[in-house]
Amino acid sequence: MFDADVASRGLGIELLAAGDGVAEARMLVTPAMLNGHGIGHGGYVFLLADTAFALACNSHGPATVAAGGEITFVRPVRAGDVLTARATERIRHGRNGIYDVTVRCGDEVVAEFRGRSRTLGRIGGAPG
Repeated sequence: MFDADVASRGLGIELLAAGDGVAEARMLVTPAMLNGHGIGHGGYVFLLADTAFALACNSHGPATVAAGGEITFVRPVRAGDVLTARATERIRHGRNGIYDVTVRCGDEVVAEFRGRSRTLGRIGGAPG
C-alpha cells in the first residue's frame, strides 16, 4: 500500500516498520512545510500521523480507510525537525477499528492522534 501512496512519498515520508496492527513512519520538516508563524503547519503533522495510522490499519490485509481522525498538537515543530509517528491498534471489531498514533521529535511528544477505521467490503461473511 505504501508504494502506491504518492502523497506520503512525495513529502519524503519513510516507512520504518509495519505489521499486525502497528506501523512507524518518519518525516523531515522542510521549510516548505512552515506556516505564517514560521512553525510546522499542523496539516503536515496530521498527514504523517494519518499515514502511520493507514499503514497500521491496513496491515491485516483487507482494504481499510479512515472513518475519522483527530489530533492534539502538544508543541510546535520547526524546519529541520525529524518526526516519527508510531501507530498502535487499540481495538478492531468487525469492520471498525481504533488506532492511536504518537508523533515525536526525538524523545519529545509533539502530537497525539486517534483514528477510526472502517474496512471495506465484507469481513468473515458478515453483511457488507
